[in-house]
Amino acid sequence: MVRKKHIGVWAMMVVLSSCTTLPRSGPTHQAIDSQASEKLVSADKKSGVSYALVDITKNVVGHYEYSIISSLEAGFGVGRSAPPEVQLGVGDVVEISIFEAQAGGLFIPDDAGSRPGNYITLPKQTVDRAGMITVPYAGSVEAAGRPVSAVQADIEKRLANRAIEPQVVITTTLSRSQMVSILGDVNSPAQLDLNPAGERVLEVISRAGGINAPGYETYVTIERRGKKATVLFRTLIDKPSENIYVRPGDVVYVNRERRTYLAFGASGLNGRIDFEDSNLTLGEAVAKAGGLLDDRADPSQVFLYREVDRKTLQETGVDVSRFSGDLIPTVFRANLRDPGTFFAVQQFKMKDKDIIYVSNSNATEISKFLSFVNGVSNTTANVPANALTTRNSIRRLTN
Repeated sequence: MVRKKHIGVWAMMVVLSSCTTLPRSGPTHQAIDSQASEKLVSADKKSGVSYALVDITKNVVGHYEYSIISSLEAGFGVGRSAPPEVQLGVGDVVEISIFEAQAGGLFIPDDAGSRPGNYITLPKQTVDRAGMITVPYAGSVEAAGRPVSAVQADIEKRLANRAIEPQVVITTTLSRSQMVSILGDVNSPAQLDLNPAGERVLEVISRAGGINAPGYETYVTIERRGKKATVLFRTLIDKPSENIYVRPGDVVYVNRERRTYLAFGASGLNGRIDFEDSNLTLGEAVAKAGGLLDDRADPSQVFLYREVDRKTLQETGVDVSRFSGDLIPTVFRANLRDPGTFFAVQQFKMKDKDIIYVSNSNATEISKFLSFVNGVSNTTANVPANALTTRNSIRRLTN
């Protein structure tokens, strides 16, 4: 019995020590640790990152109903307003026609009967960098930033004492100020001349050939006079009030942001997974990751990792006094052994770059241990046979 016990111990040592000689795809963690020139490691082998643990319940879910980015309507407050009034701007090319009530006036000579009409058309001119245009006998007239009707009335007033009941018509032959730029993930990025009747965001995107990425992960940003607002493309379709009028000088940027989350542990799939939905919930995310493995997972220990802003955690009821910074590492736990939790996880919204971890059950860890013990026992029992086989093989090679 003593000899068998010694053989068993020796076999256990052989099995454990031989691990370094088994095939591997790279160095062992022991080799990496021992061969390092310098080390910076924590004494207790912990990361040092403090985090909050929050159980997902019906009272918690309401605090994490995140909206998609921001709102164009809230950002600019012009969701249902009238289209912007067309104004002249620097760089516009205009043509000015001046009418008089009868011949013999300032612009219409006495022999006007020999020519058609009782008006003259001035040469085309460009609104200069100072925003001015020039009209004979009226001088320099401010045009930029004013509607055509106001500029016409100003010229008529200046000519009233010289011309005979003058009437002025201004025609914009080339508009360089009524432009909007659309860039990014559209099929035909361009600088477009706005329709005087007014155009909304979706109409401008349509003129640029439409988007070339899925709508559920495409965002539309408008930059206007140093202010920005962003909205999900699908929201423009679902909420007409978000489809606001664009204005001259706006920059519309369409960009795709691939929204993903990571899944680890005892789920059917591990790795990076696309949302493929504008409002993915935790329940749907777990299902997309293949659900929970019956032979491994602990349904009561499904975790979601996320950084949460301090204010939201406070509203949830978490004591944040021990944390610093505005974003606090937070682990949410869902107990899927509780039937009611399934309703909660189906309302809990996922965020881009969330991490889901499904813990192994205690039974799985016990099974792993028993498998290891069983493997060691088999190795011990087979030691004499393996030794005999090795000896015979060596003899055959040397003979």
